[in-house]
Amino acid sequence: MSLAMETQSLTIKPLSGALGAEVTGIDLRTPLDETAANAIRSAFDRQIVLCIRNQDLSEEDQVRAAGYFGKVHVRRRENYVRDPGGKFDTPFMLVSNIVEDGKPIGVFGDGEMWFHHDTSYYPEPHRATLLYAMRLPSWGGNTCFSNMYSAYDNIPRPLRDKLEGRKVLQVHDYKRRERLDLDKIDLDAVRHFEQPIFITHPATGRKALYISRLMSARITGLSEAESDAALDQLFDISEDPAIVYEHAWRLGDLVIWDNWASIHARKDFPRDEPRLMRRLTIEGQAMRF
Repeated sequence: MSLAMETQSLTIKPLSGALGAEVTGIDLRTPLDETAANAIRSAFDRQIVLCIRNQDLSEEDQVRAAGYFGKVHVRRRENYVRDPGGKFDTPFMLVSNIVEDGKPIGVFGDGEMWFHHDTSYYPEPHRATLLYAMRLPSWGGNTCFSNMYSAYDNIPRPLRDKLEGRKVLQVHDYKRRERLDLDKIDLDAVRHFEQPIFITHPATGRKALYISRLMSARITGLSEAESDAALDQLFDISEDPAIVYEHAWRLGDLVIWDNWASIHARKDFPRDEPRLMRRLTIEGQAMRF
């Protein structure tokens, strides 16, 4: 059965065989009716990533759109925060390389960023992220999304059995393309939390792999050598191009992705060209085996 569907002027069609769907025919400057809201929620659970095209959104519009997927997270200043990425006591973070008056207006501004989950280092990782494209470079900056349901299914049975019921330490040390070295990290100074390696998705009931090359540091209960070997194998499985969709951004794209069922990475782009994305997240809950 095709995933393409229509409700009023709303059209949803797959973007790839791995994951992702494109939504067209709606204007998020006005509230969605119940039929349309239910359609995009259902598509989100199935497809993991949604791209809603051709939007011209105020902050208020983006918050309202996010509300169709859950409770919007409000950012608060914490001791862990090094780069604000915008104001606090607001849902918004700016992801940008733009500098004004000698200061960056956002965070994670330039270059490549390895695969990761957003907020996997929180006790209750956020359910979803919404990123809105406001200024784009002439090339690059594509975001790659990997299907972590498929990654779980692709793990060899002996490795899956060995790791079942174990946890992995997730750490956010503000690196973008460098493996974690626990010997060089003061964990008290950065966000970190132990999560199940394999989670049962609270919304869909499906099993997903919950690791990433950028933020997963050590598997509990294994020696360092065993942990490193297992993680290296899981990283390769999770980044298999066969389960990855690469999104080429267009101005006006609003992309929402499921942080529990996917990891994402950013490709390089010209450092001398402005890129501005407005980001907010949906609150989540504790991860379960």
